Amino acid sequence: MNKEDYKKLLPTLPSDPGVYRFIGADEEILYIGKAKNLKKRIASYFTSRKDMRRKTKRMVMAAKKLNYTLVETEQDALLLEATLIKKHQPRYNVALKHSRPYPYICIKKERFPRIMISRKVVQDGSKYYGPYVSKKRMYTLLELIKELFQLRSCALNLSEESIAAGKHKVCLEYHIKNCKAPCVGFESEANYMDKIEQVQNMLKGQLGAVRKYLKSEMGRYAEQLNFEQAQRTKVQLALLENYQGKSTVVNANIRDLDVFTLAQDEKGEMAYINYLKVVEGAIINTFMLELKQNLDTEAEDLLLFGIRELREKFQSIAPEIVVPFEIQLPWSEIQLTVPKIGDKKKLLELSEKNAKYFILQKQKQALAKANKMGKAEQLLEIMKKDLQIDDLPIHIECFDNSNLQGNQPVSAMVVFKNGRPAKKEYRHYHVKTVVGPDDFASMEEVVFRRYKRLLEEKKPLPQLIVIDGGKGQLSAAVKSLKALGIFERLAIIGIAKRLEEIFFPNDPVPLLLSKKSPTLKVIQQARDEAHRFAISFHRDVRSKQFLQNELRQIPGVGEKNQEKLLLALGSVKEVKKANLSQLEAIVGPNLAQKIRTYFDAKS
Repeated sequence: MNKEDYKKLLPTLPSDPGVYRFIGADEEILYIGKAKNLKKRIASYFTSRKDMRRKTKRMVMAAKKLNYTLVETEQDALLLEATLIKKHQPRYNVALKHSRPYPYICIKKERFPRIMISRKVVQDGSKYYGPYVSKKRMYTLLELIKELFQLRSCALNLSEESIAAGKHKVCLEYHIKNCKAPCVGFESEANYMDKIEQVQNMLKGQLGAVRKYLKSEMGRYAEQLNFEQAQRTKVQLALLENYQGKSTVVNANIRDLDVFTLAQDEKGEMAYINYLKVVEGAIINTFMLELKQNLDTEAEDLLLFGIRELREKFQSIAPEIVVPFEIQLPWSEIQLTVPKIGDKKKLLELSEKNAKYFILQKQKQALAKANKMGKAEQLLEIMKKDLQIDDLPIHIECFDNSNLQGNQPVSAMVVFKNGRPAKKEYRHYHVKTVVGPDDFASMEEVVFRRYKRLLEEKKPLPQLIVIDGGKGQLSAAVKSLKALGIFERLAIIGIAKRLEEIFFPNDPVPLLLSKKSPTLKVIQQARDEAHRFAISFHRDVRSKQFLQNELRQIPGVGEKNQEKLLLALGSVKEVKKANLSQLEAIVGPNLAQKIRTYFDAKS
């Protein structure tokens, strides 16, 4: 979409809250956003702003139309936006960075449920708690559960029928008091499920409920004069209190709440949401969410995205959320707190400290990685950053045209892999459909032919295409990419020779890189190599045509005889050297004599 498209749309835009969608070719949703005032928000995409990121410009220009849905309130817009983003996953919206899968503690959906570790959440009715960033904390918790509740670890099928039929026997786990042998009927299902309920309380961080349960069990055993079991339960209670004492306790009077802080890197490409889960005054879990910012995104929107994602991930039902600044929550029943002093402020500062430390660690890791990287990888990272493209330009293809006053128009394509020429993959083209000196049409034809063939052969596309020329040649190449439906799948630029300006599709402002820039040097090298290859091919074509014309000047040598001679001897040069008997064997005695007489006279 351009400003003319926007002006046509402007009279229909309302000033109400709503959700808008930029839609590209093939009805693909490129971006989904929400607005308190649709008219003002959409207008911001079509104003001349120096701070607008190049990706935002690309997204707007790639859009073919804009749809919107009106809602009653801004809260409704927040909810609808979240639903649509989750459903359609638009390429330009904030994206979760995929990190390694952290483990969960799983309570299996089965009779006499087992407790186990799982890295995948399977929708089979089982309950999952986590994820646990700290393995040490997770294993400590599992050991405590094992000590407190003696649950089964075997995979036996404990149906009523199998237990009644006596299909199972007690195992070592029963004898060493790790299990109460429900497999042979020594423990009832009701008693076992009471323990599972307390395990769930522990995994939720509700240790007070578990402590109350153990005290009641201890009292019950004492009333039954079962002092040995009462003493064992007292030891278990001490274990629980010892575990709780090691937790990061903030204030026992603080109710359950979630703490969220936002931090962004210097480039504005990544955002980090730190999360602290507080239950009964203790921090029971922490997590760092990494977000990739594809467009200009407000801090409030980033934080809200993180809150929605993390509360769902950790199944949080905390009635209060602590954040560093005011935001509009879509849930009216949840209290939002921006603390200035007190324990909640200390929690917020702890979360901010964690986020800053995480970014510092990422920077150190990136620096260490850069030091280990080869020169090629460092160069590609620099090129990606300078050109603001989505992928590392591992595979680059560059095109150039060549003709002499419109005669014998040809094109050449060179390939660079990891910043170096891959000469075996160079290709040259005879321009077939263009008459006269039309550089734009030649570029359009050759680019179309190249990528049509790659698509048909199901070969990988390059990450970057370089066009030798300015806006005209670039526009011609873009036209072909759009016709093939691959314009959005790769990056394309043009380089103009005079000032070495780099042009981007639909962007009138060129990029001027430093003359010392390694990115510019690679692009120049590819351009110069394509130019050399095109000129060399054009010279060969002209030379061949000249020689073929020389054969045609001999009386009696037509196209068929010319083809016979070149096929048999390989070149005009070899025809000149051939003796009379060699020529007679190819074209007969009469024509052989004429050819020999012609070349002897010239020599």
